[in-house]
Amino acid sequence: MNKKAAALGLCIGIVLIGSVVWLVLGSQKPHTNRVEIVQDGNVLYSFPLSEMQDQTIRIAAENGSYNVVTIQDGTICVSEAGCPDQICVRSGTLDSELRPIVCLPNKLVIRYAA
Repeated sequence: MNKKAAALGLCIGIVLIGSVVWLVLGSQKPHTNRVEIVQDGNVLYSFPLSEMQDQTIRIAAENGSYNVVTIQDGTICVSEAGCPDQICVRSGTLDSELRPIVCLPNKLVIRYAA
């Protein structure tokens, strides 16, 4: 085996191991139940998710856009947004400390509190 093939095999191995670790850590349940809704670095809401009643919260952005945050059956998601890409809506429910829900155009982050 030459040096190039060995280096390629090592790189593939590192990427494979890293991917498995990321999947395992990303699928773990969060250590906390407290959720924060942050806009432009300011915490707008902080609450224990399991204690919240079903509700929707409309959050206006400085750019004239908005996000509608839905809390239902102990889960939280962005159900509607005025941003063009809709990544925050397609993110689904918040289920991991490693993957917050983010809306970059509206500077909104929904995450588990540390």
